[in-house]
This record gives sequence, structure tokens and C-alpha cells, in this order.
Amino acid sequence: MPPPGGASPGGASPGPSSLRQAIFPISRAELPKFLLLASVKFFVVWALTVTRDTKDTLVVTQAGAEAIAFMKVYLVLPAAVLFTASYNALATKLRGRRNLLFYCTLAPFFLFFLAFDLFIYPSRASLQPPLALVEAYLGPGVLAKIVANWTSALFYVVAEIYSSASIGILFWQVANEVVPVEQARRFYPLFGQMSSLAPVCAGQYVVRYSSRAGSFEGSLHRLTAGTTACGIAIAACYHAGNKYIERTEPHLLAPKKPSSATSKAKKKEKMSMSESARFLASSPYLRLMATLVVSYGLSINLTEIIWKSLVKKQYPDPLDYSRFMGAFSSSVGAATFFVIFLGSNIIKFLGWRAGALMTPGIMMLLAVPFFTCIIAGVDSDRTLKAAVTLGMVQSLLSKATKYALFDPTTQMAYIPLDEESKVKGKAAIDVLGSRIGKSGGSLVQQALVLWFGSILQAAPAVMLVYYAVLGSWWVSANRLSYMFHDLSAGKKIKNS
Repeated sequence: MPPPGGASPGGASPGPSSLRQAIFPISRAELPKFLLLASVKFFVVWALTVTRDTKDTLVVTQAGAEAIAFMKVYLVLPAAVLFTASYNALATKLRGRRNLLFYCTLAPFFLFFLAFDLFIYPSRASLQPPLALVEAYLGPGVLAKIVANWTSALFYVVAEIYSSASIGILFWQVANEVVPVEQARRFYPLFGQMSSLAPVCAGQYVVRYSSRAGSFEGSLHRLTAGTTACGIAIAACYHAGNKYIERTEPHLLAPKKPSSATSKAKKKEKMSMSESARFLASSPYLRLMATLVVSYGLSINLTEIIWKSLVKKQYPDPLDYSRFMGAFSSSVGAATFFVIFLGSNIIKFLGWRAGALMTPGIMMLLAVPFFTCIIAGVDSDRTLKAAVTLGMVQSLLSKATKYALFDPTTQMAYIPLDEESKVKGKAAIDVLGSRIGKSGGSLVQQALVLWFGSILQAAPAVMLVYYAVLGSWWVSANRLSYMFHDLSAGKKIKNS
């Protein structure tokens, strides 16, 4: 298959233009459109990184890392359902007014972050009940800490919803409307490459500027200033991108009349939980894909919360914790930038199977020293520091390989399926797989915390569950690779 943008005429040896096509296959005429769209994603991810680190700092230092497991199930999940319903209602009401829908989705998040910094956080002492009073009614424990610090819990929920909605709605939905398939083959990998620089910049902003404010409240002012600037930049780049496309490619923004086939496909996408389960049960291929998605969500949740408990233990002060997480975000962005480049070559030269097995393989290997260090004891400063460092490396490379290898191979697995399986299968996995993956790990940890008393004391049990999940992931990815190869070669798979 010829490279994106076309091969050299007559099979000529690669020259400078061929090198540019391999590294940055964007023509001069396409450059403004690409840069404006890439800038939208850059600022979306920048704000996502800062708000994610801020929400973790607030909740972990005030209520403990164990609170995250409870909040994801009982607060974030209902809020996500409410947001989805509200967004669908707004989209129906503003049908045909895509610009207004974009701004109405964007503005509430950034207005809340600004209001939290200016009004809610400074007034937290009068807004929040004393912990002793809450414990008198609920008893000591995680729930009491969440209620006593409900303003921070509220920030956590809004930031979590933003992290889910921002990439999918504020960027990809926009990009999919204005980037044709031919351009997407060249634009989309570079979007990922450029947006991986956003966590690097955001992390350095936290480490070198906001965390040096002298107090966490002062740091929050600086963080919010940067986040607000990102919100304005997102709106400005989106507006400029629309104006440019209106001048150069007006047909892309013209309303598209849905065909009867498209309408039927959209109806198929909206499946209930029971319909999704039945459809997945009918196809071993889709069941294996769902297992991969669920396994990643479960495994990353199991290690992240226990690691954040250790980070809090080493950095109990919110400013120190924020500074550490800022440096971590920079490291994730830098690692992802390089791993994306290497990952594309791993899939290209070693094949789909190697790319699909790389993420669980790396997570298996790196978790061994991490869990060993925790089980041996983290009572001294030396062992605590070692555990935090090992956990950081494990989490960093898990995320980097997920972005560079897990996401591309999972999306590639849909390509050889028939149209019905693509539409209904992806919808089913999005409904069941993502929900189970995000909340399943939290439910497991809630049970372990209630049984053992804390997430650190439950480390041996967490390790057993973690490796059981990774083992299932490895076996499923291996089996799926053979099915993917057969389908790609035009062979039929039983019941697929």
C-alpha cells in the first residue's frame, strides 16, 4: 500500500520530500487547518492535565486515595449519566447549530473551575461541615471524609466529567466532522503526537510556576489562570478553524441529510445494557475485544490508587503533592511522544499481535518490583521513596504504551468486521466495557479496603487480582490475534 500522500513517481528513490511525507505528511495548503485543529486538542489536553492533577491533589490529601474508589462509583458514574442525558437533550435542541452546541458544552466546565477558585475554595470553611460532626453521624471512615470535604469532591467529579467529555466531544467530534477520510489517515496520528506535548508543558507549568506560589490557595489561583487561558484558546482556535474551513472547504460544514441506512445504523448504536450483553455473547471475537477493554480499566485502577496512597504518604503537603504530580504528567507526555513513534513501528514490523501484547506484558513486568517493595514494607523513608519511584515508572509506561499501542491495536481490530458488527459491536463494548472497566476496579478496591482497613494493607490481595486480570488480558489478546489475522485474510470465523 502506498504511503500517505502518494509514492514517488516511477518508483524513484526516496528524497527529501519522501522523508517529509514519512515524518510530517501535511501539505502547505493543509497546514492552517491542521494547526488550528491540533491547537484545539493541545489546549483541551493541557486543561485536562492540570485539572486532573488538581482534583487528585485535593481529594488524596484531604480524604485519602481510598476515597477515589468510592467517588468513581457513587459520584462520577451518576454524574456521567446525567451529563450524557443533558448533552443529548442540548444537542437535540440545538440541532444544526454546531457552533453554539460546542460553546455551550465548553463554557460550563471552565466557568465552574473559575468559580471554584474565586468563591468555593476560599469559602470552604463555612460551606463544609466539620469532620468531627460528620463522623458523629456516619462514623470514622472514607465516607465521612468525602462528605466533610464535599467541595473538593465536587471539583473531582466535574474534572472527571471534563476528562471524559473533552477529548471525545470538544475535539474528536469536531475533527470527525471536518476531516475527510483521506486527510484523517495523515492528520490523526500527528494529532496524537502533538497533543502528547501538552502534558509536558502543563506539568512544567505546575512544577516551575504554580507550585511556587507559597500556599496551595495561591497555587490554585495560578492553576486556574492557566486553565481559563486554555478555555479561551480552545474557543478562539475552534472559531478560527471554522472560519478557515468555511472559506476553503465550505462543503464540509454543509448540513448532511441522513440516509435511511445511516438512520438505521444510529438506532442500532443506541442499545441497552441487556441488548449489549446479548450481542457480545453472540460473538467470540467481540467478547475478546471487550475483555481487553475491561482488563485495561480494571488493572490501571488497581495500581493507580495504591500508588497515589504512597505518594500522599511521601508528600502529605498539597503543594508538594501537586509539584510531584506535575512532574509526573510531564514525564507521561514526554514518554508518550516517543513511544507513539516507536509503537507505530512495532505494529508495522512485528505485527498486530506484538503490539497488542506489549501493554499487558510491560504492566506485568513492572508491577513485580512495585508490589514486592510494598509487601516488604514502606515504613522507612528509603523504602517509601523506592515504592513511589517504582510505582511512578510502572504507571508512566502503562499509560504511554496504552496510548501508543493498546488504543491503535484495539481500533484496528474493528476494521475486518462486517458493518453490523462494527456498529453494534463498538456500541456494545462502549456501553459495557468502559463502564465495567472504570467502575469494576473501584468496586474491588472498596471491598478490599472494607476488609483490610486500608488499600496498603490490602496490597497482597490487590496483587493477586491484578495478575489474574492481566493473565486474562494476555490470553484474550493472543487468541484475538489469530482471529484478527484470519478475518484480515478474508477467512470466516465461526459465530463471529
